[in-house]
Amino acid sequence: MAAVGNDPRIIVALDFDNTSAALALVQQLDPRACAIKVGSELFAVDGPEPVRDIVARGFNVFLDLKFHDIPNTVARACEAATRLGVWMLNVHAAGGRAMLTAAREAVRTAALSRPSPKLIAVTVLTSLGDTDLRDTGIVDRASAQALRLAHLAHDCGLDGVVCGAVEARSMRDAFGTAFTLVTPGIRPAGVDADDQARIATPETALANGADYLVIGRPITRAPDPVAALGAINRSLGASR
Repeated sequence: MAAVGNDPRIIVALDFDNTSAALALVQQLDPRACAIKVGSELFAVDGPEPVRDIVARGFNVFLDLKFHDIPNTVARACEAATRLGVWMLNVHAAGGRAMLTAAREAVRTAALSRPSPKLIAVTVLTSLGDTDLRDTGIVDRASAQALRLAHLAHDCGLDGVVCGAVEARSMRDAFGTAFTLVTPGIRPAGVDADDQARIATPETALANGADYLVIGRPITRAPDPVAALGAINRSLGASR
């Protein structure tokens, strides 16, 4: 199945710079069919209010702000994000062991009696390829660097990672089924890659072991976003 209970596979990336337009799209969607990702663009426009609104509508919300700073700053940011009632949030694995551990403890403390949100770590952005990494001084291939950072996140007790679909199979083999794999860079067959470098179709990502697929423009810029989402969900159901 493409979704189990209220745990849909698809996370629609709400990458808008206009809150009214973003919420108009959310109004068309069903929380049983998708989760919602709120990233830096929308958060920079209106802060936490759209997040609270979307949570109140019953959606699982992935707050994608990729915190990466000194441990204390990241811990405080994670505490604040947890109090918004989000389902999942992320930090950069490249922030190091102390930062990841501080983030994990902050989320657990801030959740109190509520279930803690999933805390996942970004490994290597799917817009980056091997050449891009070399420009930053990393000589390993993107896949090797992603796996190294995933091991660090796993060792620090995080719930999972953001990774490319091409890396998902090796990560699933390394960490088992309890470690959450979230894959952006998802493009249905025949859809432009846009600014993504390491892409895969939804069916391939799922077959490689991904738990959740982040999909933005192929849904949000489709002539009929609801129909586009439905088609992808049906394709995932057929592939399982």
